[in-house]
Amino acid sequence: MQILLMISFSKVLKEKQVTYIVALVLLLLLLAMGGVSGYFSGRWEWKQPPPVTTLKELRKIRKTGLTIPGWETVQQSEQQIGEHKWSLQILKQASSQTQVILLLLPQNGPKDQPEVEWTEINGWGRLRWGKWDIAQERSLEFPVKQAQNSASHPETRVKARFLRISTQQDTFATLQWYAFRNGGDPSPLRWFFTDQLTQWQKHRTPWVAVSILIPMEPLGEVENTKSLAQSLGEAVQTTLMANAL
Repeated sequence: MQILLMISFSKVLKEKQVTYIVALVLLLLLLAMGGVSGYFSGRWEWKQPPPVTTLKELRKIRKTGLTIPGWETVQQSEQQIGEHKWSLQILKQASSQTQVILLLLPQNGPKDQPEVEWTEINGWGRLRWGKWDIAQERSLEFPVKQAQNSASHPETRVKARFLRISTQQDTFATLQWYAFRNGGDPSPLRWFFTDQLTQWQKHRTPWVAVSILIPMEPLGEVENTKSLAQSLGEAVQTTLMANAL
């Protein structure tokens, strides 16, 4: 029995090592191909990346927030969180008195990359509420319909962090992801690979960090807010894709 367990464990380790090696090789190939193309063209893409064509629209988000169908903006302002200025927006549905916090950090320049935004949110939360305990973390995936002129890709998918945040006063169901044109993910790695691919085509992949805080019952089950979280997440992603990404 012990021998079988050792063999099984060894097999898992080897499979993980293969996965890491493949990912590393792909990353090196991306960097090498980018470097070769930059060398022969006389331009180094990581020093002179292609422009972000929607930069004006992205920067506007911090000033005005988003207009989300079915939701009313109660308040919107720029909020310093960590080293960045975010849009802090309070939303309310007409049929409910529940107020949701929508935090958005749009890309601000061609060299901006998603990095430590969730850590900054954690620090901001502790300063604001005095306590910021994370529990019940999981992934939540949902489909988002593309615009009508995107017939080749009528639907894209978003993967987000879905977790419960407990403070001294409130408990929130929280949804977090990086939104970009063809989907979303809570890890910056997916954006990095997507952006490298689009740079070969002389384009960029703009991004927006999204964090949604939905009030819920104290120390309750985050799964109970899944329907509302997914509905609002879809609305935010759709609005970003239509107007800024």
